[in-house]
Amino acid sequence: MEKTEIKSFDVVGIKIRTANDGSAATDLPKLWGRFMEANLKEKIPNKADDSIYFLYSNYEGDHTQPYDAIIGCKVSSLDKIPDGMISHHVEAGNMAKFVAKGSLIKGEAIINKWFEIWKSGADRSFTTDFEVYDERSKDIQNAEVDIFISLN
Repeated sequence: MEKTEIKSFDVVGIKIRTANDGSAATDLPKLWGRFMEANLKEKIPNKADDSIYFLYSNYEGDHTQPYDAIIGCKVSSLDKIPDGMISHHVEAGNMAKFVAKGSLIKGEAIINKWFEIWKSGADRSFTTDFEVYDERSKDIQNAEVDIFISLN
C-alpha cells in the first residue's frame, strides 16, 4: 500500500447498485459485460485518457453494505453525457494505492487484492474507491491494475 493524493476528476459510464453479500459476484461481471459488449467506451465523448475506470461509491456504510458500482472513462468535460449513462465526480483527497497483479480471468487478481484490502486495517472513508485499467491490464493473463481506496 502506498499513500497518495489525487486530484478531482469526473467519470462517465454506467452503474448498478450491489453489495458484497454474494450479489456482487454476479452483478459486477454483468456490468463489465454490458460495458464491453455495447462498446460503451467508444461512445463516451471527451475522454481524458484511454483507461477504463471502475468506481465503488455511495456506500451505505462500510464494504459490507450496499454501494454503487460504476464503469466508465475519465472525461475532461461533462458537456455531453450519452443517453443511458451517468456522470460521477471523484473528489480530491488522500488515497491508498494498491496494485493487483495476475490473471483477470474471472477477476482473480482483483478479487484477491480486495480481500487483502478489506483485511488491511486501512482507515477508509468509504467515499469513492476505484480501479484503473490501463495499458498494463491489456494482457489479461498477466495484468496490473491500480486500486485506489479513499482514506480519512
